Amino acid sequence: MPTARDALLDAALSALATLPWSAVRMVDVASAAGVSRQTLYNEFGGKDGLARALVRGAADGYLAGVDRALRSVADPRDGPAATAAWTVRAVRTNALVRGLLTGCWGERLPRPARPAAPTSSPVPAQRWADAGTPTPAELLGQVRDRMVAALAGDRPSHDPEQLAATCEIVLRLALSYALVPASPGETAPLVCTVVEGRSAG
Repeated sequence: MPTARDALLDAALSALATLPWSAVRMVDVASAAGVSRQTLYNEFGGKDGLARALVRGAADGYLAGVDRALRSVADPRDGPAATAAWTVRAVRTNALVRGLLTGCWGERLPRPARPAAPTSSPVPAQRWADAGTPTPAELLGQVRDRMVAALAGDRPSHDPEQLAATCEIVLRLALSYALVPASPGETAPLVCTVVEGRSAG
């Protein structure tokens, strides 16, 4: 059974599907979640706190998907293609992930902002959200490092700097496919070509 916090986050995401963030009202989010407005304020501290929780949740969900993609392949060398495919899917289907990875935020989305003072929220999940979300470069770096770690065991003699550069190229290529769509299924073969070409070089 979802917690009140989960229900509130789901309600806020549902509201964002039809309204710009500026038009999302806390009272409506609480009502849709079936809880009191006071519960919402207890969990998030206010609308800015709710925004930070939504964006932090999107970042954590995307990174969890990266980890699943890397574990889903039998051969670690297929990890970059799986990560690229997940990244394309996540950016196309989740506007918050798209904002996190590109830095492009519009009026429809809650722009992430750190609180002016360190948070004193009694809710651990909110303290985590209030600590801030990664910049696009930081998030890309986290994904690159996960890919490198997954590949490093398979290629112990591989130049670590070249491996990191290859993984970053793969991610930037995936983002280009996410933002300028191509035919379905094109991403993974192109990623494999890039990885194999750089490995042979």
